[in-house]
Amino acid sequence: MGLKVVIVGGVAGGASAAARLRRINEDAEIILFEKGEYISFANCGLPYYIGEVIKEKDKLVVQTPEKMRERFNIDVRVNSEVIKIDAAKKVVEVHDKARNRTYSEGYDKLLLSPGAEPVKPPLPGIDLPGIFTLRNIPDTYRIKDFVDNTRPRRAVVVGAGFIGIEVAENLAERGVKVTVVELANHVIGPLDYDMAAIVHQHMKSKDVEFYLNDGVKEFSGIDNVIQVQLTSGRAIKTDMVVLGIGVRPETRLAAGAGLKLGARSGIAVDEHMRTSDPNIYAVGDAVEVRDFVSGEQALIPLAGPANKQGRIAADNMCGMEESFYGTQGTSILKVFDITVATTGSNEKALKRNGIDYEKSFTHSASHAGYYPGAIPMSIKLLFAKNDGKVLGAQIVGYEGVDKRIDVLATAIRAGMSVYDLEKLELAYAPPYSSAKDPVNIAGFTAANILKKDCAIFHWDEVASIDRTKSVLLDVRDAMEFKLGSIDGAINIPIDTIRSRLNEIPLDRDVYIFCQVGLRGYLAYRILAQKGYSRIYNLSGGYKTYQLAVQKQSNEDIYEYDKIGKDDEIKSAGGCGKEAVPDADIRLDACGLQCPGPIMKVYESIKSMSHGEVLQVTATDPAFREDIKTWCERTGNRLLGVSFENNAFKALIKKDRPNEAGVGRGQKNDKTLIVFSNDLDKCIASFIIANGAAAMGRKVTMFFTFWGLNVLRKSDKVDVKKDLFGKMFGFMMPRGSKKLSLSKMNMGGMGAKMIRLLMRKKNVASMEELMEQARSNGVRFIACNMSMDIMGIKKEELIDGVEIGGVASFLGAVEESDMGMFI
Repeated sequence: MGLKVVIVGGVAGGASAAARLRRINEDAEIILFEKGEYISFANCGLPYYIGEVIKEKDKLVVQTPEKMRERFNIDVRVNSEVIKIDAAKKVVEVHDKARNRTYSEGYDKLLLSPGAEPVKPPLPGIDLPGIFTLRNIPDTYRIKDFVDNTRPRRAVVVGAGFIGIEVAENLAERGVKVTVVELANHVIGPLDYDMAAIVHQHMKSKDVEFYLNDGVKEFSGIDNVIQVQLTSGRAIKTDMVVLGIGVRPETRLAAGAGLKLGARSGIAVDEHMRTSDPNIYAVGDAVEVRDFVSGEQALIPLAGPANKQGRIAADNMCGMEESFYGTQGTSILKVFDITVATTGSNEKALKRNGIDYEKSFTHSASHAGYYPGAIPMSIKLLFAKNDGKVLGAQIVGYEGVDKRIDVLATAIRAGMSVYDLEKLELAYAPPYSSAKDPVNIAGFTAANILKKDCAIFHWDEVASIDRTKSVLLDVRDAMEFKLGSIDGAINIPIDTIRSRLNEIPLDRDVYIFCQVGLRGYLAYRILAQKGYSRIYNLSGGYKTYQLAVQKQSNEDIYEYDKIGKDDEIKSAGGCGKEAVPDADIRLDACGLQCPGPIMKVYESIKSMSHGEVLQVTATDPAFREDIKTWCERTGNRLLGVSFENNAFKALIKKDRPNEAGVGRGQKNDKTLIVFSNDLDKCIASFIIANGAAAMGRKVTMFFTFWGLNVLRKSDKVDVKKDLFGKMFGFMMPRGSKKLSLSKMNMGGMGAKMIRLLMRKKNVASMEELMEQARSNGVRFIACNMSMDIMGIKKEELIDGVEIGGVASFLGAVEESDMGMFI
């Protein structure tokens, strides 16, 4: 008798195993059981059918039962669920849903490919109508039918993994206002926080509302509206919810058969995909595999590894010994206009597994800068400190991300080092790459670090730098510096550094940075050869730092009751564009990196007449935010920014001074300098600030010297201080609750009496006034100079405080019609 193989589950692993079995054994009896209607479908394409990028249902079906029978002579039985395995008798029990009967089927070899199921926690209200999960084609049809027929105004996506982000994007493209809720502090788990920060800013630009570090507590429903209660206390009204919390391996059958499960609750298999029973194999999302980088067991639910595992299992069933050597989790994702890709381990995994590593950030153009359409991509490389072996990579960009991640994935699989990346000979022509490909650049940068040609520091170390013993040196051009820099940095452009060495102390640590790291490296090499030994370059430059330290989430931008009730749900290709004015002058700044596009805009605007419109096209991703800042500060009107054909297009109107920016209309902002830490004076300052904010005024409060104590946290914060800093910290009041009255304090009794009277008179407390001010958008600025003198560290201040100098305050004063010193 020939070999009889029973396969449980289709899709990637099961279907590929069945086809491979037939190709190498024409006489085998192969039965494939699938509990659903579809044996092989494009599960990665499901969100794109909801978004109508994929328009036809049959495009989602990769293989039908009929085609499998005709081409491969496989007995495919759909709507047939295997409910039990008797491993001793080598028999499975099957429930035929169509005929509502149960029967047994024997086997010589059994292959399990049950996949993984969406996580659906037992939260109150989780089974309400309008709450969906997305795993298969029927799920997809249900979601799309709901969108088409109900025309929801708002959707909440719970979980910001691959599926969650893809669903969010496709619903947003249909015109639905999307809110994403993610329990972690960043989206897309395989990314590190600093690379996810790029994705966060892009999602903001697409008006996706999202909450980080927050989860769902419960759901409730009234009149077809779902209320999502978050653990933070927020409540979100929505028309629909899609759960993308993650998946867990489907191991019920395996556990029932007594098969061994792994440490991560997946089915344990050896390198031949064989389970603890020699006649039973398992593949796909349900199995634990070896992480290729760390050697540890892992659950990595990806289609690519599942297909390979199915092929390997089939070979071994037929006596052809093949091994699966693990997976490195190579993956790629489209997020609106950008591409996100990862391979190998991230920092979290490397730390968990005790692997000593270093990292580097580079921002390179997708192809030659002089050829139209070059646009930067950000690459994070993780590599071993001892030998430079590549351990992981993450890339976020627009064009060419896919081929670079594939090169780096191959390098990891081949055990290559960063020194090998330097030497790789990759295809080059101006439309496709540069003579030094971004992968080469990443290799050069990492090798320089290991060879100690350039000592580095990282964005997350900036806050801990002791400013009394060091200098932050910004070597970018003056215009870049004006658009934003690290607080306290001095600006000496790279091209002037040789003539200004006297401004850079030899006896201090010098922390150098530029926009992306290259000019910082050049400055480092100059200083190193001029006798400076305590120098460091910021890896990834100000771009990496600025993206990582700014506010990440995009909260509270949609109010359900104010979303237009007559908004039409869009069909792909069916949405019109808003009318925009014709440009009087067109400027091509493509290929230029910061500050190139801004410099070009500045030169063009100078020669234009008032009222004329400039259209600028640029490929530098920083341009989107830079042009907003530049227009605000120069008084020109930004009419809009869009992304088309791999380039950003901005329309700017040159305004007359009395029409533009700071000169437009009456200046009615309010500014207050809070110098005192007397309770009564501080209460007065916050009452005035809240009153002005309630009238719709922009309010800035500048806290200096003793006023800084108002902003201190009440609990002691463990930070390093010198002797004078410790003395000041001991003698000064720690936070608003410790403030005393300017008169009649009476050892603290007066302050307590005032607080009691305020409570009886129903006047908000000092702390409530501060919270109201923060909620009303009042800007708190702590004086950097005063903090340095008094030894107050940023970590000691309450959340939401900006650190700034006189320039920050004076910028607010220029917009104000009132300045008050308290």
